[in-house]
Amino acid sequence: MRHLTRRNGLSARTRLIKTRFMTMASAAALIAASVTVPARADDATSQKWIDSEFQPSTLSKADQLKELQWFEKAAQPFKGMEVNVVSETITTHEYEARTLAKAFTEITGIKVKHDVIQEGDVVEKLQTQMQSGKNVYDGWINDSDLIGTHFRYGQTVILSDYMAGEGKDVTDPMLDVNDFIGKSFTTGPDGKLYQLPDQQFANLYWFRYDWFSNPDYKSKFKAKYGYDLGVPVNWSAYEDIAEFFTNDIKEINGVKVYGHMDYGKKDPSLGWRFTDAWLSMAGNGDKGIPNGLPVDEWGIRMEGCRPVGSSVERGGDTNGPAAVYSIVKYLDWMKKYAPPQAQGMTFSESGPVPAQGAIAQQIFWYTAFTADMVKPGIAVMNADGTPKWRMAPSPHGAYWKDGMKLGYQDAGSVTLLKSTPPDRRKAAWLYLQFIISKTVSLKKSHVGLTFIRESDIWDKSFTERAPKLGGLIEFYRSPARVQWTPTGNNVPDYPKLAQLWWQNIGDASSGAKTPQAAMDALAAAQDSVMERLEKSNVQGACGPKLNKKQTAEFWFAKAAKDGTLAPQRKLANEKPKGETIDYDALIKSWPASPPKRASN
Repeated sequence: MRHLTRRNGLSARTRLIKTRFMTMASAAALIAASVTVPARADDATSQKWIDSEFQPSTLSKADQLKELQWFEKAAQPFKGMEVNVVSETITTHEYEARTLAKAFTEITGIKVKHDVIQEGDVVEKLQTQMQSGKNVYDGWINDSDLIGTHFRYGQTVILSDYMAGEGKDVTDPMLDVNDFIGKSFTTGPDGKLYQLPDQQFANLYWFRYDWFSNPDYKSKFKAKYGYDLGVPVNWSAYEDIAEFFTNDIKEINGVKVYGHMDYGKKDPSLGWRFTDAWLSMAGNGDKGIPNGLPVDEWGIRMEGCRPVGSSVERGGDTNGPAAVYSIVKYLDWMKKYAPPQAQGMTFSESGPVPAQGAIAQQIFWYTAFTADMVKPGIAVMNADGTPKWRMAPSPHGAYWKDGMKLGYQDAGSVTLLKSTPPDRRKAAWLYLQFIISKTVSLKKSHVGLTFIRESDIWDKSFTERAPKLGGLIEFYRSPARVQWTPTGNNVPDYPKLAQLWWQNIGDASSGAKTPQAAMDALAAAQDSVMERLEKSNVQGACGPKLNKKQTAEFWFAKAAKDGTLAPQRKLANEKPKGETIDYDALIKSWPASPPKRASN
């Protein structure tokens, strides 16, 4: 088991299961917030927390008190019980474990032990409970990337059914499910809600706004490429900008600069570099939000609710031209435009580099980096507390078409398992609702910058804070946001399939295999796992049922006949003319008020 590594405030969990960087995470491998404060079931206790901690809030203080009074009353049958809850190590969850768990116990009398551990360990313990039927934790906060896993194994409580049935008496009437921006991520193919988001962050494009605004650089770029230096809309423009800063500008203030940053060491941290939607950014898969249908961004084809293959010969797209193109570009850009040491770096080692001031842009950049990138005094911050950089929507590859997803959004989500005893499940559900309730969610969003509610995103407190967050608020308020989505329902067993990616793509990164050979091996490995699942029939009617092998031409023709995309034929020109957009014009084009939505 690997422990957390930390550099300049940036941490990573390098496990076989997908690992991700989050800002300000504790170096400790485990934080157990065991709260034993005796309950005081009176309004003064709730009012104390409202006044001292739960501000700002989208609710009035009177409505906050009303919601907390409901929690106190609903919890009465469970007073004195201790529930165990687990989540991965990120700032948002540490705040929950240290502060919100204590508040919940004081208000309700239910004791909470909220463990914050490595993400790989969360998944491992989740698998243990699902396979053994023994109750390891009463409540879980795990990625919505496992929605396909939860939906098929039948071990997860369907929240939409639970809230209307067995758990109705412990479901917050002020929860407002339609306020959650990631609700579609946690919905199964059956249209039912299996999880509910607790935190979210996206993978965006990052660039040096000050350099891109420099009149001299703008003039030189326009003279060379024939279009304006700006936010790249497509990968061709990203490549031109990388070339320009690396080989034309070369130095700024006596410091060597680079037009790109990435990492390439064959390491578990390489895995989510690709499963987190890199292939979809290139144009792999089909149109569809939150995930492509019938083929998703992992290249897995679905027929109905059944995965039927990931290799092109089975109708998938994991080793198709778009996927191979994505690997070719990844390798070329790192070799030509990133610092030489990037090839041998892991994610945790590469994370701090842009903040050091020598990187012009980065195409694969998590909004979770925001807090560490706005620290006073670092090279990418202005003296007035505003950033020299901005984040913007990611550019797309040559195979991408309108209507496809364009990037990844993490959604750590509250989850209940059927193997948890009913009374413990109800007590845990109360706590899990509490930490995503409107009473606390806006303050939590300010702490962790991981938004889950539309109402929080549009709150005036974030309008005031927006200029110091480099475009984070503008992106989350934009209509573009819906194109950033997690892994979806097509992936039947996330833990088993995710670990295949770093091992196979790592062979391309190290030079042991060509991009085509590496993706062929990955597609074959995914099909092998799905074939075993099919033979075991452990996932029932929605488990994998592999297509028989056909020629690539058969599937190219079928896509054309069906009016779908994947797999696409190889393009004659994979580098069309570059296209950019002015950042400030882009921001002004987005709406200035929240969208209308249906009531609960």
